[in-house]
Parts: sequence; C-alpha cells; structure tokens
Amino acid sequence: MQLDKLVAFHKALADPTRIRILAILANGPLHGQALAGKMGVTPPTITHHMAKLREAGAVYERRDKNTIYFYVHELNMKRQSQAILDVLEKAKNAQGDWMEEAPEVDQRRGSMAAEQLQVIRNFMTQDGKLKQIPVQRKKKLIVLEHLVRGLERGRKYQEKEINEYIKAFHEDFATIRREFVMNHYMYREDGIYELNPEEMWAKE
Repeated sequence: MQLDKLVAFHKALADPTRIRILAILANGPLHGQALAGKMGVTPPTITHHMAKLREAGAVYERRDKNTIYFYVHELNMKRQSQAILDVLEKAKNAQGDWMEEAPEVDQRRGSMAAEQLQVIRNFMTQDGKLKQIPVQRKKKLIVLEHLVRGLERGRKYQEKEINEYIKAFHEDFATIRREFVMNHYMYREDGIYELNPEEMWAKE
C-alpha cells in the first residue's frame, strides 16, 4: 500500500466527530438525518464529515429509494489497520531501512500497469471495441475495470442505459452487465445500477 494513502486514511480518522460517527455506524447503517440527531449536530456537519470518511474509504453508501444510508467499510478498515502493522513489521525486519525498498515497489507497480495496458491492447480494438470477453479471471477483471471507468460515479443508471453503454463495446451486454454486479463494480436494486466505491471492486 502506498505510504501517502496510508497517511491520508489515518489523517481522515484523526477527528473525534468522525470516530464517533464510525462507532455509531458500527451498530448498523444510518442516514444523515439520523446520524445528526444521534450526535446532536447539524446535517451539514454530518455531510462534511461523511465526505472525508468516504474519500478515505472508511465508509460507503447505499441508496434506498430517496434515502442514502451510510455503512462502515469494514473490509477496508481492516485492510488499512493491517497496513500500518505491516509497515512496522517491515521496518523492524529491515532495521529501519524499509524506505529503501521504495524503488522496488515503484518498479513492481510499473510492471503491473504495463501488464494491464498489454491486456487492454490485446482485447480491445483500436476503435475501442472489445474483441472478446477474457476467460482468465485476472485478464477479465482488467478489462471489466477498463470498461466500468467510463461510467459516472454517483449517477443512477436504468438497466437500459447500462445495456446501451456496454453495447458500444460488445454485443453481449447481458453477460458483461452481470459481471459488473457479480464482481462488485456496480450495485443493482430495482433495476437501477450505480457504481460501488472502488475499494469494493473485485481484485484477483
């Protein structure tokens, strides 16, 4: 995990109000008005803090009709908490010289980006069409992520809209639409589709 992201996460949590919000949400999801009532603050205050927590990946939201509910992103919280322990363990094992490994990390990250780019080149035509859906899961996820990044975060899509979007890339829109949901790129309820937080997207 990148050190700057780790610092940003813990900086976002370095606020008593945000810790209280997470403690309340640990007992179950709530909407903004309910949170404001429980904490004795104004809704705009909740909106401000939720934006910071959402940006850090500490919470995510779900819409139920016209109401947005906030949830603790437990998986990402555990991942971030473990990351700081990993940093300490690495520092201990390397006798304080763990930062010298940064070039190796950057090189590895660069190799991953190059691999992803090669997969896209292999499966996409020059005019942006998908030649075929990859069979290998790793390659399929790379392609799915490439496709889904063209959708707008926070926008609610009708199923027909998603179908039309996918058909611009490949004729088998039903399979790809299903893959979007199965791999947690998108959330579906009552025929409405919305992007999930990126932290929830399927990895290898």
